[in-house]
Amino acid sequence: MDPQALTNLFSCTFSADPNVQKRAELEIRKLGGQEGLVTTVLQIIGNDNVDLPTRQAAAVYLKNRVYSSYFVDTNARADQSPIPPADRNNLKISILPLIAASPSRAVTVQLAGALKNVVARDFPEQWPSLVEDVKKLLASSSVNEVHAGCVTALEMVRAFRFRQNNEVLPKLVEEFFPTLVTIATQALSNAPVGPSQEAPTILHLILKTYSTSIILHLSPHQQSSESLVPWGRFLFQVVNLPIPKEAVPEDEDDRERSEWWKAKKWAYKILGRLFHRFGNPSQLPSSLQKDYAAFATHFVTNYAPEIFKIYIQQVEFFVSGQAWLSKKCQYRIFTFFTECVKPKSTWGLLKPHFETLLSSYVFPQLSFNPTKQEQWDTDPIEFVRTTVDEFEAYDSPVSAATSFLFSLASNRTKTTFLPILGFINRVLQSKPAAPQRYGALNMTAALGPFIMRHPDVKGNMEQFMLQYVLPEFAAPEPYMRAVACEVLGTVIKVGFKFSNEQHLSQHFTAVAAAIDDPELPVRVHACLALTEMVTDSETVKTAVAPQVGKVIQTLLKLSEETDLDILNHCMESMVETYQIELLPVAAELTARLCETYARLAKESQTADETDGVDLDAIMEGDANEDKTFAAMGVAKTISTVVTAVDSSPEILAQIQEIIIPIVVLTLENKLLDLFDNVYDLVDALTYKLRSISPSMWPVFELTYKLFKADAVDFLDEMLPSLDNFVSFGTEMFKARADYRQMVLDIYQTAIKSDHLGENDAVNGCKLAESVLLNLRGFADDALQPIVTTSFSIIKKINTKALQVANNDVLINAILYNPAATLNILEQNGPGTARAFFDEWFAAINNPSLLPRVHDKKLSIMALCALMEMDPANVPESIQEGFHGVVSGALKLFQEYPKAVQARKELEEAFQNESDDDGDEDDSKYLNLNEEDDDVWDEDSAYVEMLANEGQRLREKSARVAAGEEEEEEEEEEEIEEELGYISPLDTVDPYISFKQALTTFQMKNSPGYQMATTSLSPDLQTFLMEVMRIAEEHSTQPPVQS
Repeated sequence: MDPQALTNLFSCTFSADPNVQKRAELEIRKLGGQEGLVTTVLQIIGNDNVDLPTRQAAAVYLKNRVYSSYFVDTNARADQSPIPPADRNNLKISILPLIAASPSRAVTVQLAGALKNVVARDFPEQWPSLVEDVKKLLASSSVNEVHAGCVTALEMVRAFRFRQNNEVLPKLVEEFFPTLVTIATQALSNAPVGPSQEAPTILHLILKTYSTSIILHLSPHQQSSESLVPWGRFLFQVVNLPIPKEAVPEDEDDRERSEWWKAKKWAYKILGRLFHRFGNPSQLPSSLQKDYAAFATHFVTNYAPEIFKIYIQQVEFFVSGQAWLSKKCQYRIFTFFTECVKPKSTWGLLKPHFETLLSSYVFPQLSFNPTKQEQWDTDPIEFVRTTVDEFEAYDSPVSAATSFLFSLASNRTKTTFLPILGFINRVLQSKPAAPQRYGALNMTAALGPFIMRHPDVKGNMEQFMLQYVLPEFAAPEPYMRAVACEVLGTVIKVGFKFSNEQHLSQHFTAVAAAIDDPELPVRVHACLALTEMVTDSETVKTAVAPQVGKVIQTLLKLSEETDLDILNHCMESMVETYQIELLPVAAELTARLCETYARLAKESQTADETDGVDLDAIMEGDANEDKTFAAMGVAKTISTVVTAVDSSPEILAQIQEIIIPIVVLTLENKLLDLFDNVYDLVDALTYKLRSISPSMWPVFELTYKLFKADAVDFLDEMLPSLDNFVSFGTEMFKARADYRQMVLDIYQTAIKSDHLGENDAVNGCKLAESVLLNLRGFADDALQPIVTTSFSIIKKINTKALQVANNDVLINAILYNPAATLNILEQNGPGTARAFFDEWFAAINNPSLLPRVHDKKLSIMALCALMEMDPANVPESIQEGFHGVVSGALKLFQEYPKAVQARKELEEAFQNESDDDGDEDDSKYLNLNEEDDDVWDEDSAYVEMLANEGQRLREKSARVAAGEEEEEEEEEEEIEEELGYISPLDTVDPYISFKQALTTFQMKNSPGYQMATTSLSPDLQTFLMEVMRIAEEHSTQPPVQS
């Protein structure tokens, strides 16, 4: 491999000419599989005579090549070639010296990424010398080599950070961490106060290494005093370290990103993690007690009080202006204080300080400050995003301060709640400047759900609204108008009602005016508040009705400007509330929504195309998430419009034509994240219209193509729409053999594909059922492949759901054409029909295997079809037991009324379910106990559940690895009625059909009829008379759907 030629290619990869750049990238890709290429790349990276951008390009290539091809398994892509062994060896020999000699941080980062992937594959078996190599670097007198040792130690830990039950990570901790803490302590004590980045960079790397090592487990070595004492002392020193102004940038954002403050951030994070996951005995999940109970008791007794003391001191320095704290460090401090609320031991430390913390630390975070003003002025959309959802920027001091406030109010209600409200009232009574009034009302909005559930407080809310909130709607400061809307919307949402119409009218008038406010955040909060008022009050609902078109237009405009998902919820609520009023503008509204959806979908696709593949980036969230979620919200709003206009088929058909292009756009561009939403739309449109328009058929064809290519995993989302295509497009399927073949192919793929699971097979069975039920007499070409496919898996099924679904397919085939189906079964081998009948009658005798009304009715109708058969067509293998068809039907009739009643009760429960949606347990919000004991709440129980489930899965995984897999003991969920399911059998009366079939049976096969009826038990003979009586009764009444 010619180094100079390869160097030239890398230098062309950042050419200004995109054609040159593309040619160079393609040429490098062609060379990728050649032996010696990686070795040459390593030489280029280490060559000081090559310019830095080229070396960086080579390092990026190396990282990506190692990531994709260091190890290639048997399922590799055709264009994937593994790195040859000689190059792998050279890589392991060269990479540590290259990191030590790296010319820039950018190159180091790429080399470190490559190193991590090599370690993950080869260490320790294929790279046994690595630990000693790292130790030598760490013991070196060269700062660059120590730095390289720290980088390597970090990447080794990162390579094993998520491995469960691995023995490698604890050994790495024991080998490296004593040396690392010594290096870190020396670097801290000898660090020059100045702009040099050597010491803080090494501290940052070492602290990050420790933090990465405790993501899942705390090793025995780390729990020992031998480790905990020096690390604890060092962490406290980092937190306490005063950083002079001259050592960090003047600009606060740059200072936040400086190495010194990164080091501090990691120290705070480690102390928080040690307490939260391992050192808090009152909240320690039972599955972790064995490994960490002793450590937790020791930590909460000896370390938690010291952490608390230091953090309180840091807060005092910060609020008094003696020291600066980065936002990330403040977030960690608030998080620790929040963790201290529930345990009795740490609550004892926090209790004397909570009021001071509230007034001097929480309140300033929630007040209106210059940072908020700058965001309001420069990015009002982001301001709204973070105020409507305090966890949008979850790692900010504001969100952490809000969480701390919530924790105090909910977990220590008796002690803290009235003092918190007293503080808010004192602030407002003192009539301070607007920023402080904003802080008090912001706290009120945050605490709204707690206030309206507190028996001693909620009665005072109306006077509070009149005295402190209503006047702010006229405030000159726009942020005061916004927070007034927020408080009003919040308390109404959680149950507040005005005692008289005048007070309600005053607030409604103020909100209505705010909808036209010149400031965007005010308009958004006004829309949110108005939505709550409309939902809650008939008076407001009536008042808004004449202007609902204008309100919807305002919402649409705001939604298009901001892409805020919360506005989609407002729109859905308005559409549901004003269904009749919006009918005339439904098409226009849908068109606007579809335009917004199309824009968001295209923008999310563009973001996807520019994103790279990087695990850490994926963990932190990608750039297109907001656009995708916004598009999902708009699709949901469109779905609400579809539901709202289903009383008018003409308008529904009109808006269907507007919606279909965005469905096609989504499917053609393979926007997989949005498939669930668009298939919900297709399902709703086709189901409500009960027909398939000509412009909808291309969606069916696209669905088939996608299922056979990129979207094979989306059958669950596709099935309702596919079923509707078959059910309501029967004439097209009768005329189009290719369409029938597509559906048949989907069914067979769902059953046979190794890539799909049993749930997909169940969905495939439902589709085959739909074909046989809806295309009676027109699916003869599909009958044999369906029967053959279904019977082929009958003995391989592991779940009850698939057993029921697969049986239903074969029973449907009997109903479709009994003689042909029995003949096909017999062609599979003598006695095959008998084997199926044994399976079927076992299900008839076991109600749980034909659990639903549809299952029972289907079997009754199929048995009726058998009774009406010409006896000459009955295969010999089932002739002996053929008379059992009558007793089988009667047994089904015994269970049928119970199934019908159970479905009726389920429908009633479903109807009543929405009435209970708003009821929430107040104990989840308030803890009114007098005692200061440990608090165990819903969050604690949830963490306990997650930890125990994780432990169960790890134990199961270990048994599987040891070859000791046990049979699943978990009971399968009962198969419930599908209330939205419709079929051609719904209008069939099984009693009347049975009576007619029995008459035909007697006429066509008198000996068989005699045997079938005389062999009945006395109970069944009596029951037969009852069934015939019911049939006679039904035949004189109008048909009833069941």
